[in-house]
Amino acid sequence: MSPMIQSMHASEANRLAPEHNAGLVDSDDLRTAFAIAMSQMYKNEVPLYGDLIRIVQGVNKEAYSGSLSPDSLDRLTLERHGAIRLGLPEELRTVRRLFSILGMKPVGYYDLSTAGLPMHATCFRPTAVTSLARNPFRVFTTLLRPEMIRSEEARDLAMGLLRRRSIFSDELMQVMGIAESQGGLYADEAEVFIREAIKTFCWAPVAAATAQEYQVLKAQHPILADIACFKTAHINHLTPRTLNITAAQKAMGEEGMAVKDRIEGPPARRWPVLLRQTSFLALEEAIKFQTCEAESSVLVPGSHKARFGEIEERGAAVTPSGRKLYDELLVEAMKSAQGHGPEAFDEILESTFKQFPDDWDRLRKQGLVYCEYQHTGKPIPDNIIQEESNSPSTIEKLVEAGVLRTVPITYEDFLPFSAAGIFQSNLSGKSNSSELGLNEAAPDQEGMETALGVRIVDPDDLYSAAQQSSLQTCLSRLGVSM
Repeated sequence: MSPMIQSMHASEANRLAPEHNAGLVDSDDLRTAFAIAMSQMYKNEVPLYGDLIRIVQGVNKEAYSGSLSPDSLDRLTLERHGAIRLGLPEELRTVRRLFSILGMKPVGYYDLSTAGLPMHATCFRPTAVTSLARNPFRVFTTLLRPEMIRSEEARDLAMGLLRRRSIFSDELMQVMGIAESQGGLYADEAEVFIREAIKTFCWAPVAAATAQEYQVLKAQHPILADIACFKTAHINHLTPRTLNITAAQKAMGEEGMAVKDRIEGPPARRWPVLLRQTSFLALEEAIKFQTCEAESSVLVPGSHKARFGEIEERGAAVTPSGRKLYDELLVEAMKSAQGHGPEAFDEILESTFKQFPDDWDRLRKQGLVYCEYQHTGKPIPDNIIQEESNSPSTIEKLVEAGVLRTVPITYEDFLPFSAAGIFQSNLSGKSNSSELGLNEAAPDQEGMETALGVRIVDPDDLYSAAQQSSLQTCLSRLGVSM
């Protein structure tokens, strides 16, 4: 039993009442242990990831004192998101069970078809404010949409390969069943769970396909080969969060990393919103393929490009009104930037986004962002009528009087266009988009939910509830009923 799990086990035993499954590892602690194990695995497999962590943590320490981020440096140091690609609904359903044990639910639906990618996605993450504060580990999880592959040969080959593989060990399936039946895991069971779950997402140096099969799928679409030709759902990247993505990207380049040519997402702002992302480009990694002869044990050497090093900068979560304005400005900038290079596009984007307020009071008062209310400790002034303290105008007076302060609620989710931009820049080869038939949006949230076996949580419901809960807590402390 590792010291980490032992410590978690002891703290959990003290925290829970005997009648409440005392001794079970808290899901937040289990998620943290899993995320740390995943990070160590990825560092061993992709040494450049270790360099990336060092760069980001150095930038964060330098930037934190002057940062407007509402999150602690400890959270920022621990924070990661990963990305995996799944091929079958059964795989997605099992992954949903796995992440549920870690206190993570599917949040948000992402249609990636408009970017030429034959898949859609959700994000598994914690949903409670307290759990996010302890460890906001997220996994952006895509599912192949075979109906978008018009080539019958490629579709049948991909599905045949996927149906023959098993990415979950028998031990993992057994311990997940135990966790579900008893409402969690004891420390020794947690050790097994983490060890076996990590195997699902590790790199498999021997492909599950022949070199010929791999080339057939890669020619159709590189992402098909990445999804269907391997024995595991290898994690494609593990992303640390930085407070200054521009500085971090510059440092990556100075250390010789092949950095993406531009940062995805909104332009740099005094008050960041949503999400900005960049990466070093996918590595060419050695892989061995099976031969066509069923009885032969000879392996053919080859290579594959899929895993890269991404970093992200997170800002405030925007309301539906804020997201509508963001999407409109992004479309406007993209139309204006047609035919221009990355530098020109960034200039056009920055100019266009001047229409999006970059002042906290304006952002909040115009209802463009979600905020957390905090009580400063000051009493309500006599000139504010307490009987109306739950009205918007009176709440604003409490803010102006310094009784309440507001801070941004961090955006915990993803942007489909930015995610697709990162994916596309890290794909080797050219996709046959005409064969995929992805010229128009083709969302299918119902299909994704059917594959998951549960409903997808609407992220706006979570942000709105967090904002309202913080306000209610403040007013309760002030003796004001909602």
